Amino acid sequence: MSDKSILDHIGALIEEEHKLQAAGATTPDAHARIRHVEEQLDQAWDLLRQRRAKREFGQDPATAHTRDPKTVEGYIG
Repeated sequence: MSDKSILDHIGALIEEEHKLQAAGATTPDAHARIRHVEEQLDQAWDLLRQRRAKREFGQDPATAHTRDPKTVEGYIG
């Protein structure tokens, strides 16, 4: 997976998130879908940061991997 494909995926997720929010999440399913999209966004941004850090320090960015939502969501920003 390339940085561009990750950024494209992030863009698609952001678009979906905006559509869901604009529609007014009024059902439990809609709330769950928004939460899932938010988790996927966090994972994608984390993967992109990993790839950039590996590249910066002379490592292979292809060795970066998607971390589970609990790990990514547990970061303190």
